[in-house]
Amino acid sequence: MPMDERQLRILRELGELGSVSAVAEALLVTPSAISQQLRLLQRAAAVPLTERSGRRLVLTPAGQALADAAVEVEAALARARQTVEEFLAEPTGTVTLAAFHSAGLMFFPALLRALTGPGAPRLSVADEDVAQEHFPKLTRAYDLVLAHRFDHAPPWPRTVAVTPLLHEPLDIALPTGHPLTAKARLRPDDVAGEPWVTVHDGFPVFALFEAIATAAGRSPERVHRVNEFTVVAEIVAAGGGIALLPRWTTRPHPDVVLRPLAGVRARRHIDVLYRPEQAARHAVRTVLAELERAAERIRR
Repeated sequence: MPMDERQLRILRELGELGSVSAVAEALLVTPSAISQQLRLLQRAAAVPLTERSGRRLVLTPAGQALADAAVEVEAALARARQTVEEFLAEPTGTVTLAAFHSAGLMFFPALLRALTGPGAPRLSVADEDVAQEHFPKLTRAYDLVLAHRFDHAPPWPRTVAVTPLLHEPLDIALPTGHPLTAKARLRPDDVAGEPWVTVHDGFPVFALFEAIATAAGRSPERVHRVNEFTVVAEIVAAGGGIALLPRWTTRPHPDVVLRPLAGVRARRHIDVLYRPEQAARHAVRTVLAELERAAERIRR
């Protein structure tokens, strides 16, 4: 059985104050609670720690040695707590941030420009293009994770905290001059007969492609499979097919026209995922606040 910090403190106080009742009074607990903790501590020790001296309970030589060591333990724990408090309060600490590609395209530059100068957190960014169910797992490796899911998808698990950023529409991307650009809005029947550029199976946007197929009652032809939206835009511009592109987090392409999709819920949530304890850090809260400001600018 491991030794407990509270039990070591009680042993130390017993050596200094000389009685269980005095220790109980000093620690604002009952004498029986003190006796119980001493019994638990004794189970973890190979030799007796206390003995009776008349009606008083006193420390044995082994108990006194452990009480002396407890002073060092408390001092080390106090230093550790101070270190943690300083770490949590440090405004310039490093914050690691992961994002899927299109979110990284919009948010990474905005954050790097905003978080400059003295007193700003140091940002370390990485791209992570994963299926929806894998985003929460990334919070083990990163302080903050930019993730996306569609309206019809399951919510994020309770194991992570969530800060919503955007509820972004996805539009049909067409090459300039395509006959469908004459329509202000497109329906699944309009686009089901076209060749498509889609993401790989299992990635969030693919579920929306499947919803279009279901609504149209037919499976569109998948010609190309590309996850990176900037590459998708180039393929669409070159006449390689039509695609779904985010309205706000994809840079406009001069040879690509976006048209809203009707008849299917074509919106995705862009959220920040993180472990709740990470929000205790001042630097992490600073980056979170800046992400929310960047999202507001994108919406406008």
